[in-house]
Amino acid sequence: MTKKNLFIILGTILAAVALGIYWRNFRGANILFRPVAERLPAQDSEEQKPSVNTTGIPLTLPDGFSISIFAENLPNVRVIKFDSLGNAWVSQPSQGTVSQLEIKDGKVVSQAAVFRGLNNPHGLAFDPENPATFYIAEETKISSTKVYSEDSLHKIADLPGGGGHFTRTLGFGPDKRLYVSIGSSCNVCEEKDNRRAKIFSMNPDGSDFKEYARGLRNSVFFTWKEGKMWATEMGRDYLGDDLPPDEINIVEEGRDYGWPVCYGKNIPDDNADCSQKTGSAIDIPAHSAPLGLAFLDSDLLVAYHGSWNRSTPTGYKIVRVKFDRAGNYQSMEDFITGWLKDGKLYGRPVDIVSGPDGALYVTDDKAGLIYRIAKLK
Repeated sequence: MTKKNLFIILGTILAAVALGIYWRNFRGANILFRPVAERLPAQDSEEQKPSVNTTGIPLTLPDGFSISIFAENLPNVRVIKFDSLGNAWVSQPSQGTVSQLEIKDGKVVSQAAVFRGLNNPHGLAFDPENPATFYIAEETKISSTKVYSEDSLHKIADLPGGGGHFTRTLGFGPDKRLYVSIGSSCNVCEEKDNRRAKIFSMNPDGSDFKEYARGLRNSVFFTWKEGKMWATEMGRDYLGDDLPPDEINIVEEGRDYGWPVCYGKNIPDDNADCSQKTGSAIDIPAHSAPLGLAFLDSDLLVAYHGSWNRSTPTGYKIVRVKFDRAGNYQSMEDFITGWLKDGKLYGRPVDIVSGPDGALYVTDDKAGLIYRIAKLK
């Protein structure tokens, strides 16, 4: 064997030994040694599918989503809740009814008014601890009953009447208490009834009825995220097209959110003192009339019912509120538009809830419809 060949063999052996030592002890120790492909951001395996709209209404929504009509012939449909069997219950204030929608294989197979002759029924809730216990909020009372039984409605709490904002909305909090929102009796005034323009909480049987927050002119809808109550609020009228802003509030116990003397980010009306008031979390365009809200992943969807007293109409859409990873507000963008198009009004979105199938359901009290919004697979 020549000396040259000997050096080649020895060099090969040493290289193999060195590679083995590295592979055994240092593999993955330094990111610089990883393949370039591992250091690049992950790419989507496929582009999002084009949006699908089968409603017959000129709605526009993001790619990756579909919208369809889930139920129809429901005049003035407002709140929707699903029971433990997967059926839906809806309130229709102008009809004085609460109806049940029987659902099989994702389709409505029947719908009928179960409770009739009610006084502006609006808020609905199921007790998460006792799923058969169903609550209905009329203008002047809250009642409970057992669904799928012969049980009748039993009043558990009295609520104030007196005109003005007559809808009462219900929801169970993470503390297992039942919450109810009560709007003001006027556009702007000092209330004579101390129960107006507030949110209250109570035990499921109606006992321990107490104030939770005040200064909320008309917080028609609320929901919870990570233990916090998020609520929409409609600002006062007749300050012009762009004032005051409507609001999204994070509602905390014992806080005063400013109405009737402060609005938005604690802006005073007539030099009022707002130092002890709590400003809005997010301001939204005046007269948008925000109603239902629901979280989609880490984003918040809000239904804008639409203006009635603005020179140029606004609202009539669902917007998407985006937050960063720390939960800080980042931006707002349209999610679904087209209920008002070229001067023609097709509908007004109200409630937004997540159904048992993971899809979103949106009520429309103008068109008498319920829409189903789903991610395309």
